[in-house]
Amino acid sequence: MRAIAIVDGEHYPEVVRAALDELPYEFVAVRLVGGTEKLRGVPDYGLPIVDEGTGGADIAVDLSDEPVLGPKRRFELASEILAAGIPYVGADFRFDPPTFHPFAPPSIAVIGTGKRVGKTAVTAHVARLLARERSVVVVAMGRGGPAEPELVQTPPTLDELVDRSRSGRHAASDHLETAVVAEVPTIGCRRAGGGLAGAPFTSNVLEGARLAESLDPDIVVFDGSGAAIPPIDVGARILVAHDLDSGLNPYRARISDVVLRVGEDFSLRLRPLEQLAGRVAVFTAGAADTAHLDADVVHVSRNLARRDLLSDELSGIEADTYLVELKAAAVDVVVEHALEQGARVVFAADDVVAEGLDERILALVREEVLA
Repeated sequence: MRAIAIVDGEHYPEVVRAALDELPYEFVAVRLVGGTEKLRGVPDYGLPIVDEGTGGADIAVDLSDEPVLGPKRRFELASEILAAGIPYVGADFRFDPPTFHPFAPPSIAVIGTGKRVGKTAVTAHVARLLARERSVVVVAMGRGGPAEPELVQTPPTLDELVDRSRSGRHAASDHLETAVVAEVPTIGCRRAGGGLAGAPFTSNVLEGARLAESLDPDIVVFDGSGAAIPPIDVGARILVAHDLDSGLNPYRARISDVVLRVGEDFSLRLRPLEQLAGRVAVFTAGAADTAHLDADVVHVSRNLARRDLLSDELSGIEADTYLVELKAAAVDVVVEHALEQGARVVFAADDVVAEGLDERILALVREEVLA
C-alpha cells in the first residue's frame, strides 16, 4: 500500500528512516509537519518531502508526536487526510474515511456536529424551499427510526401519531417531524452508533435511498442524525455546526459546501402550525425563540428531551393549548398529558431565520446538485 509518512523535526532523521524501513508500507513521500530541534538543515529521509497534500498515497502513516502535533492539530490533520479519501493511522489509532454509496438522483445532505444544533430545522427549511418548484423527498435517519425504511406520503395527524406511540413505536422521529412541518414525502430510516468521522455503525439508509429513487423525485434531501452522516455520495452538503474545532468536526466542514453556525449564521423561531387560543403552554427541545408568539403564554419548557423533568412540570400546568415541537417525548408524554386534561394540541415548526440563506441554498443546488 502506497503511503505518505507524517514526520516532525523532533525526531532524528535516521530514526525516521529506520522506522520507514521497518513498517509494512510502500512509502512514496514524507510530509514534514514542523519541529526543528533534531534537524541540521534539510533532512534526508530518502524520499521526496512535501509541504501539503497526500502525495498520491493510499494511506497516511503518522510518525510524529507531541509537541509538534498536539491533540487539536492532530485531529485537524486527520480531518484533512480523511477529506482526501484515505485512512490516517498512527502507533495506536486508525481513522478511516466514511463510505459514501453512489446515488444517481440529484441530492443534497444536511449534516450536523451534534444533537440539538438545528439540523432538522434546516432540513425542513431546505425541503420547503426546494419544493416550491421541484418534487422533493426527504430521507431521514435517526436513533429511533423504523426497522424497514418507512415512506410517509402525507403529514401524519395528531391521532395517527398518538396511535403510533401507543403501539410502542417512536412517534417523534425526524422523518415524522419533517413530514409535518415541511409537508413533503419523507422516508424514515434508522442508524445505530456513530464514529468520530460520522460513519454510522449500522443503518438502513441505503435501502431508504433506493426507496426514494423509486419515487422519481427531482431532488432528494438526506437528513443526518446528530453528528452521524448519511452514507450516501450526495451532490452537496450543508453542515449545521455549534463547534467547528472539536474532534473531527474540521472533517465535516471540509466535505461540506455550506457551513451554518447556530447563533451566528442563523437563529430559530418557533412557529405554530395552527392558530393559538386561550392559555398556552409551550414545549420545545432547544433554544427556538418564543418571545414573538402572539398568545397568552403561561409556561415555556425546553425539556422535551428530559423526561425526568417533564413530569414534574406537567403536574403544575393549567393551559388550554399545548404548543409542542415534534421531538423526543412530545407525543408519549406531553400530548398524552394534554389529551388527559382535555386541552388542545398544536404542533410547532422551528423556522430558520437567516438573511440570504435561501439564495445560498438555491445557488448551491443549481451549481453543484443539478449541474
